[in-house]
Amino acid sequence: MLTARSWAQDKNRKGFGRRVMAIGQRFLNDSLDGGKARLLFYPVFAYSPETSLEVGASGLYLYNARKNPDNRLSEIQAFLFATVNEQYGAWFDHFLYGHDDNWFFLGRLRFQRFPLFYYGVGPQARKEDETVLQADYTLIKERVLRKVLPNLFVGLELDYQQLYNVQFANEAEESHRNLPGARGTSNLGLGFGVVYDSRHNPLNVRKGAFAELAYLHYDNTWGSEFAFNTVVADVRLFKDFRKNQVLALQASGAFMGGEVPFNQLAMLGGEMLMRGYYTGRFRDRNFVAAQAEYRWLPFPFSKRFGGVLFASAGTVSPNTSMLAREQWHPAIGAGLRFMVFPKKDIFIRADFALTPEGNGLYIYTGEAF
Repeated sequence: MLTARSWAQDKNRKGFGRRVMAIGQRFLNDSLDGGKARLLFYPVFAYSPETSLEVGASGLYLYNARKNPDNRLSEIQAFLFATVNEQYGAWFDHFLYGHDDNWFFLGRLRFQRFPLFYYGVGPQARKEDETVLQADYTLIKERVLRKVLPNLFVGLELDYQQLYNVQFANEAEESHRNLPGARGTSNLGLGFGVVYDSRHNPLNVRKGAFAELAYLHYDNTWGSEFAFNTVVADVRLFKDFRKNQVLALQASGAFMGGEVPFNQLAMLGGEMLMRGYYTGRFRDRNFVAAQAEYRWLPFPFSKRFGGVLFASAGTVSPNTSMLAREQWHPAIGAGLRFMVFPKKDIFIRADFALTPEGNGLYIYTGEAF
């Protein structure tokens, strides 16, 4: 029998349920009205060999310049995280396009406490020499670019990196004492770059291309502790096949000269390029790598689930002339995708990679490249 008290309780429960649903809809708002800005918040659960289990919260702000849907979609993403390995930090990435693409601001900020394994420098770094590196890290990287032709931008680039509170494991402290930057370092690089970008959605590219060629000079004149140069090249091509099928290709390289601190050497491995190898498993002055990925976004028989197959290979070397002769490290893998925000075409990815040294599992929001 429905009493006055039970009726009131039932009404309150329904009212509470409607409030929870309303909050949830605002929290996971997936609307995409033309030209209207959208702010999206969602919890993040991630996993990688570098972090193990990772929990956090992410915010994504999407807008079109001047609220004009004909302008390219701009994105600002913030990510706060903590891991079971006592790592924590805040990441901020942005792809900002001005009206008619006249200006393009591309950058990232990183503030983190991030203990990592360190294996040494060079293409022959041995896995058995693994030691723990504890440090705090700050990264500020920004490109300010002006359109010169459709999808083609040129401009200035800035890269600031600070490594501090550095501690190697006790048994490795003595052997790594003379590494450039082993007691902490702060370096500012200034330079210029050329970027071609015809992507429609940097978090999940279905067609288009991205290419960057950049030169950075780090100098004592403007506060760098080390003087060195870096040339970075990155090319990505995306071709859609049939319905919801994409072939993605990437080739990347970094080439350095001067006295380079160990933490800014080119590194092989991580959750984006060379999945399956630990970040910095191999590091040196020069680095080249390439990867290919075939994506079903989503599968033909599903509205939200998709998958990928991928393969990559890369190497590092102290000299560019030796790159072709160094041992190349291969990786292959497969992954699942879940479309968490259909109207914004954003997936959560779970990738499993195999290498001659072992395997790696990666769970993140957005595609690897």
